[in-house]
Amino acid sequence: MRELRQDIKSSRRAAAPMPKANAISAAMTVAITGIVLGSPALAQTANQIEKHGDWTMYTADAGGSRLCFVTSQPTDSKPDGARRDPIHFYVSAWPKEGVKTEVSIKLGYPVKKGSAPTVSIGPQAFKLFTKDDKAFVADPTAELKLIEAMKKGGKVLVEAVSERGTATSDIYSLGGFDKALQALSTKCT
Repeated sequence: MRELRQDIKSSRRAAAPMPKANAISAAMTVAITGIVLGSPALAQTANQIEKHGDWTMYTADAGGSRLCFVTSQPTDSKPDGARRDPIHFYVSAWPKEGVKTEVSIKLGYPVKKGSAPTVSIGPQAFKLFTKDDKAFVADPTAELKLIEAMKKGGKVLVEAVSERGTATSDIYSLGGFDKALQALSTKCT
């Protein structure tokens, strides 16, 4: 738990330019990533609740807060054979903190400094900011627009550039996303 609190504190400091609510939720997303993809002991604390198409809902309790999230992995990633850690698209909620739908993406590599990953759904594109190998939406209004576009879309394209200069693109299916998001809002209280 001490490591989890340290991770949250360091994420808050790194996320200083964003609004306070987003800084807290970005830190919580870092904690979720640790729970889901971290050590085997932490991974066991996330409970799979249900699956909707290509999206799965999980819950976890950490530091007195309930964390809930839906996640999916890409259906296609380019370039083929690029060395990356696991890749996940998350929409997370923390009822105690008042966060209902925070978007974050685990890219699977550290991102090139000065670059900004993008998420595209049809003609709509959203710029993200990064912390290590994770990307977040800085503006809450843009985040709501992204969620609305995801509800209506068929797929999401995430493009980024690694620290080594490798341009990547990941496609996520939105099959089941709307139902998973509904489950997130009704079952995460």
